[in-house]
Amino acid sequence: MSTTPMQVSEARRFQQLKGHLSYLKLNDAAEALNRVLDQARTERMSLTAALERLLEIEVEATEARRLAARLRFACLPEPWTLSDFDFAAQPGVDEKLIRDLATLRFLDDASNVLFVGPPGVGKTMLSVALGRAAVEAGHRVYFTTAADLAARCHKAALEGRWKTCMNFFAGPKLLVVDELGYLPLPEDGASALFQVINQRYLKSSTILTTNVGIADWAGAFGDATVAAAMLDRLLHRAAVAGIDGPSYRLRGHQNHAENLRAGVNSRAS
Repeated sequence: MSTTPMQVSEARRFQQLKGHLSYLKLNDAAEALNRVLDQARTERMSLTAALERLLEIEVEATEARRLAARLRFACLPEPWTLSDFDFAAQPGVDEKLIRDLATLRFLDDASNVLFVGPPGVGKTMLSVALGRAAVEAGHRVYFTTAADLAARCHKAALEGRWKTCMNFFAGPKLLVVDELGYLPLPEDGASALFQVINQRYLKSSTILTTNVGIADWAGAFGDATVAAAMLDRLLHRAAVAGIDGPSYRLRGHQNHAENLRAGVNSRAS
């Protein structure tokens, strides 16, 4: 069967269009072009609707790549979201406050969040969930422990990269510093943390989790002056969530053990 000039022209046009999309690095749109054209023909879509669908595919793929890149940068230790947190199992948490924080309005004001309470009550899970929400909203987030931050700053100082290190911690819209007070900071650790907080002061937000009550910071971190200065900047604009309920982590382990026992008993019967 012979090919008409019109068919040749349409085939050339299709290849040129696909080439244009690839040249512009719209690779997902280029890959979907044939499918969208078939859909447009089958559903009798208008030219505008077909073009909108093609570009929507590219936008969705671009957003997915950007989200994946932000998640890699954030270094969140778990994929927790707020929906994973069982507020009924942890009555020590102010759910209304957490729901308000989940709107991320605190990022607009460069406000901070302090989760204070004993180990296992859900501080890390909540901070990670808020960090994940910020990542999904398009913000740059970085998660670290207080010990790792101090060690990284100490190494940077020894290698002459102090300014670069400070710029790194100043960059994210939200910095999450976990486990402050769990391990003793090195001699210059509290000072390094203060300088990070000071650089971010009134510019971007920090979430900090600690098992040390605010009144005890001076004794816990060794330098009363640095502790007072750090608290001054953290608390100027801050939401403080004290959690004094039962161990959320222990409750999770108990539920897991009960589920395992139930499974064993059902198989035995």
